Amino acid sequence: MTGMPDKFTIAIDGPAASGKGTLARRLASQYGLHHLDTGLTYRGVAKALIDAGEPLDDIAIAERAARALDLGALDRAVLSAHGIGEAASKVAVMTPVRTALVDKQRAFAATPPGAVLDGRDIGTVVCPEADVKLYVIASPEVRATRRWREIEAGGGTDDYARILADIERRDARDMGREDSPLRPANDAHLLDTSEMDIETAFQAACKLVDARLAARKED
Repeated sequence: MTGMPDKFTIAIDGPAASGKGTLARRLASQYGLHHLDTGLTYRGVAKALIDAGEPLDDIAIAERAARALDLGALDRAVLSAHGIGEAASKVAVMTPVRTALVDKQRAFAATPPGAVLDGRDIGTVVCPEADVKLYVIASPEVRATRRWREIEAGGGTDDYARILADIERRDARDMGREDSPLRPANDAHLLDTSEMDIETAFQAACKLVDARLAARKED
């Protein structure tokens, strides 16, 4: 897209299955920006530890794996496995791991022409000076239904009640952790997708981005 500034950052936060990842990828494509799902960075560390046969509770080893992680080699298909997600939840609470990965995430965001980053602490911790901050939410029931439909569409099977319980546990863990808890930045735009399809959410986000781009041209 023409008319973009030298560096532009969009921060998208929200709980699991809120639609933030799909929205982030579409915005990155629309505005010609890089995209990073920061959740994959924690999964990447977990997979590196598993592959090396290392324990998941050794902070020093996990920190070294985080600092060695190549953000360009994150394979979403591989890292989406449920077991890797469970392992990632154990390393993600380690402050040295978070510090190492936040350094990498900030460097990614600073690479021209800019980036869309989605996660749980982008607007509050990783990119507090982002040009646009979105906090994407949806009710736990809607998110569980979306996740269940994704699994069914992919040929898998799962129990809705189990998915809902898992989402509620993740919400409690993400919002309750001491280091970088999930919460909206004070200047974030709230986008409730409970009753929105992705196209409606995308158009709403584009209006916010376009308004910010116009304001920057006037600065």
